Amino acid sequence: ESNMDIRQEVSLKKGEDLLSPLADRVKEWTDGGVRAYLTAHNRAQAERTRDLLSGYGLDPSVIKSAEILEGALSGFSIVIGSLSSGFRLPGSAIAIVSEEEVFGERVKRRAPPSRKLEAFVAQLQDLSPGDFIVHSMHGVGLYRGLKRLDIDGVENEFLLLEYRGGDKLYLPVLRMDLVSKYHGVEGGAPELDRLGGAGWEKKKNRVKQAVEKLAGELLKLYAEREVAEGFAFSAPDRTFHEFEAGFEYEETPDQGRAIEECLKDMEEPRPMDRLICGDVGYGKTEVAIRAAFKAVLDKKQVAVLVPTTVLAQQHFRTFCKRLAPYPVTVEVLSRFRSKKEQKDVVDRLARGLVDIIIGTHRLLQKDVGFKDLGLIVIDEEHRFGVAHKERFKQMRKRVDVLTLTATPIPRTLHMSLASIRELSIINTPPEDRLSVKTSVIRFDEAVIAEAIERELHRGGQVFFVHNRIESMGKMEEVLRRICPHARVAVAHGQMREGELEEKMLGFVNWEYDVLLSTAIVESGLDIPSANTIIINRADRFGLADLYQLRGRVGRSRHRAYAYFICPLMSELTDDARKRIEVIQELCEPGSGFKVATYDLEIRGAGELLGSAQSGQIAEVGF
Repeated sequence: ESNMDIRQEVSLKKGEDLLSPLADRVKEWTDGGVRAYLTAHNRAQAERTRDLLSGYGLDPSVIKSAEILEGALSGFSIVIGSLSSGFRLPGSAIAIVSEEEVFGERVKRRAPPSRKLEAFVAQLQDLSPGDFIVHSMHGVGLYRGLKRLDIDGVENEFLLLEYRGGDKLYLPVLRMDLVSKYHGVEGGAPELDRLGGAGWEKKKNRVKQAVEKLAGELLKLYAEREVAEGFAFSAPDRTFHEFEAGFEYEETPDQGRAIEECLKDMEEPRPMDRLICGDVGYGKTEVAIRAAFKAVLDKKQVAVLVPTTVLAQQHFRTFCKRLAPYPVTVEVLSRFRSKKEQKDVVDRLARGLVDIIIGTHRLLQKDVGFKDLGLIVIDEEHRFGVAHKERFKQMRKRVDVLTLTATPIPRTLHMSLASIRELSIINTPPEDRLSVKTSVIRFDEAVIAEAIERELHRGGQVFFVHNRIESMGKMEEVLRRICPHARVAVAHGQMREGELEEKMLGFVNWEYDVLLSTAIVESGLDIPSANTIIINRADRFGLADLYQLRGRVGRSRHRAYAYFICPLMSELTDDARKRIEVIQELCEPGSGFKVATYDLEIRGAGELLGSAQSGQIAEVGF
């Protein structure tokens, strides 16, 4: 006999005692000597159901499906397993109810495809015929495109690779994990290997030795950190889980994993050194806020280091908003604060009255001391100078460090790829994120006016980046002339603090339509209504800078536009041309990690490997 009538009774119930029909039925059965079972698809669901039923005076045991057959268990149990529908066997005095009959159909999610294959599919999108590709067993060849072949009546997709002497290798798409795109040192094309030759193995061994030698030196440095005794944070408690639930967005899978890895690292006694690489607007800040809250719950102080005063203000607002329901003291230390306020904050910090301090380089000055520092969060590490980095290095030996970056600097990227620093990549864009439409234009007043007008017409705001303070006034005149009704604000780093802050906040509060500024907007201005950015002389910016600047727009559901103003492509240096081409190619949300890998090629790997080793690495590609 089926139990589907339970489903109807439960679904008709409203309010508190939703499960009373089930509870009544179970009691009736057990009183009559019938053994009753309820299924649950996993242990967590079983425990949850058990908690729910304890409110109805039932206390079922949780068992595995095999234990039903043992038959000794009388009464009522929850069984872990799934069943298409429940049934009753009057002869054997057994009644089984499936969870669907109580809670309704569960939506079965398809298991996400394997991460590894996903990564290679993303790589394949970057490949175009004629690119160099590295096969782990056969070496460097040329990618000649995808081919469909019919083998024994079965049609399949193959990657066609060409080796020295015109030899061809057909690689089934399912074995794509054997190949990767060749990333080498700028300007040098690799030589093709011979299929079946011994040259590739020799090359691999040479590189292995060079890398091992380098790894030895790095390991020594990091081994010191491993033996340093750090602080082991406690596991998340109920307050922490409540705090997590207060996050207004659904965590993306990658974000969830980054948070998990970060908390796990904090529970280890050795100091954490994790790099979170996620694109602009992908929710890295939430990872940092959770780590900070965890540290504060364990009575430790947290320092958040950011490269600009504007970003410090913005983080301050975000942290305060997110932590408002909890007794956590958040302070900000930057040039925007008066000398007296700064002194007061520094004083309270040393006495342990401030839990989280957000600040610029000002935090690294000699007068700043902590009572009990437990975690340092560094936002955009590549924006800090060498001296600051040395200071970080010293801190890293003792305290947990979390570094957030959208485009990891090649050196840092190397270290993480060598897993000397732990790396979490957040690659899933938030829902509804569209790519930024990118155009390269000449300086043409009509085109610029049209771009600004279009944005204002749909109720948005515009960033105009002009990186020369001396000609800022001229540029302002041009903008006022071509868009007479647009309200223009000017902002650059040489203005008085109060005035700069006023202009930035004025733009945030929509008192201006166009913000004409130097690259100080590069990190930290998060303004969903600004969805057009125009960058003058884009050829003078580095790749990571362009990428970051473009990331200032497209943070809402509207299509965003980026215009790079450059001289004629033919007048640019090779590097500048390449940068502009790369940034145009990488339009999709989530390309920050790829930008870094390209940057690695454009800037070369010399800085990490020294000239001695980069040559050999170039033979096999990164």
